[in-house]
Amino acid sequence: MKSNSIFSFLLPKESKFFPLINHIGELNKNASSTLVKFITCDDKQKMQDLYFEIKGYEREADEVLNVIFDELNITFITPFDREDIHELCERLDDMLDNINSASKRVLLFQPKSIPNSALELCKIIADCGDSIYIALKELKTMNKKPAVALEQTEKLHQFERKADEVYEQYIKHLFEVEQDSIELFKIKEIMQEFERTTDAANAVGKIIKTMIVKYA
Repeated sequence: MKSNSIFSFLLPKESKFFPLINHIGELNKNASSTLVKFITCDDKQKMQDLYFEIKGYEREADEVLNVIFDELNITFITPFDREDIHELCERLDDMLDNINSASKRVLLFQPKSIPNSALELCKIIADCGDSIYIALKELKTMNKKPAVALEQTEKLHQFERKADEVYEQYIKHLFEVEQDSIELFKIKEIMQEFERTTDAANAVGKIIKTMIVKYA
């Protein structure tokens, strides 16, 4: 092996990891915003198309995640601890999986109506997608300028708290007024998956905050 090849192997591979992580952030952002379009759509065929769009983002993210995990195994020096990169990617994967699962439940269960609270949760999810995208773009420079990323992690925490309030208030209302047990089950399962998505988003924020504390 040539000396310059050895030197290249020992160098931090920031050029590999940051674009890959940012790409997942972009896919997550796109899936989150598409979810709002999906939940407000009243055309079944269009809803199906939007679901496949979300599914496409989720599948592409899985491919990128596999590349990241492969790179973690072969890269000598990484920009952050391997465990932190792995955890960050796992939590991003959770969020995308939840978005996909929530939209799939809507299609499979076909509830009689979509409550306004569902739209409210989807808008919160879209806000989470935006904040995560911004925070991930800051990873490369957060050791020198952590303020922007830190602000986004706080926003994610607030979004999650707001989502909990929306979810809990609606579920209480649902059990008080819904007489159809099947319909109650459908809506509860859908709303629960939306709420879990915001939990996953907050988990992304927590690992980013941990990385800021370690490296800033």
